Amino acid sequence: MPDVIHEPGQQRFILQQEGASCVLDYRIDGTRINFTHTFVPPELRGKGLAEKLVRRGLKWADEQQLSKEADCWYVARFLR
Repeated sequence: MPDVIHEPGQQRFILQQEGASCVLDYRIDGTRINFTHTFVPPELRGKGLAEKLVRRGLKWADEQQLSKEADCWYVARFLR
């Protein structure tokens, strides 16, 4: 399975699979990170790709000592 790539300039994590992009978007405000959107193309859903993106994003946020919040309902499930 391909690795998740962090693109800090675009404030997102991305995973390329079968020629398509799976994305986790975020915004940083000071010491807070807000995960705003997760997208996996319909044909790639059910393969654990969104979970892989979210776990990588949350790990990175912890490494940066950022407080986490999520407007994205999918990421919010991991924060509960």
